[in-house]
Amino acid sequence: MFYSVIIPVYNRPDEVNELLLSLTKQRFKDFEVLVIEDGSAIPCEEVVKKYSEALDVKYFFKPNSGPGQTRNFGAERSKGDYLIILDSDCIIPEGYFDAVEAELRREPADAFGGPDRADNSFSDMQKAINYAMTSFFTTGGIRGGKKKLDKFYPRSFNMGVKRDVYMKLEGFSKMRFGEDIDFSIRIFKSNYICRLFPDAWVYHKRRTDLRKFFKQVHNSGIARINLFKKYPESLKLVHLLPAVFTAGLLFLLIVSCFTLLGIIPILFYALIILVDASLQTRKFKIGLISVVASFIQLTGYGSGFILAWWKRVVLKKDEFSAFEKNFYK
Repeated sequence: MFYSVIIPVYNRPDEVNELLLSLTKQRFKDFEVLVIEDGSAIPCEEVVKKYSEALDVKYFFKPNSGPGQTRNFGAERSKGDYLIILDSDCIIPEGYFDAVEAELRREPADAFGGPDRADNSFSDMQKAINYAMTSFFTTGGIRGGKKKLDKFYPRSFNMGVKRDVYMKLEGFSKMRFGEDIDFSIRIFKSNYICRLFPDAWVYHKRRTDLRKFFKQVHNSGIARINLFKKYPESLKLVHLLPAVFTAGLLFLLIVSCFTLLGIIPILFYALIILVDASLQTRKFKIGLISVVASFIQLTGYGSGFILAWWKRVVLKKDEFSAFEKNFYK
């Protein structure tokens, strides 16, 4: 099987360097790499040139149009039987393609995705944010965990699609956020076989500070309502939980102004996160940061969800006019 690795990038030359370096270490070698610069002010062309002998790699520069359209640009210029979509802030373990090959030999799939992990080299903040994005206690395990409250939808940081399936579905939509879930929904709705490959995981750096992390998950909450407007059946109970958590947290904080009983449920949940994160990462400091990151993950997503529900469902605004500032800069 021949694969085309498609990497959209925007102002991240250092991370592209780490990703390409990890791809040189793959035991499986039958793949090409396409790096598509999405109108970056800080290009990575010189970084890509460093790997021209170690990898079958091509570099393209295009005007900024968002990650979905940038992936489509790369897909149109690729040659692989399968397209592997990766985010530029990922590092690929050396057995990644071996795991993909093993899964495809075991049982064919039209599309697939894998989970993500935090590498030992990541900062404590990155490890805590990774916990907040992958834990059953925060996201319900829907991002590839063994325990999950909804089926697995491949996401763009680690996604594989058959070339002909990608082309028949016309690739990613013009959504600026949530476009990967939109694509996954269309894969399922078209009755293609889509599976989780649990051993085809990647190291995913995510955000480096809590402010950026809040903005990311807030936009994810907004995107969930935009997806609901397109596919009403896609909204599941697990997607409502952050909004319920956010409203409940606000209520408990108000109650705690009158009685300390209001703070008890908050402290109990924080204790669960602290213990679980500390045990998983084997570091109490990361457990403490994970408490903060988990509250930001839930309230950021929940507030975005509630805001989008008000603007798009109650006020009946369209996606562009409701969130031009967020998605269409």
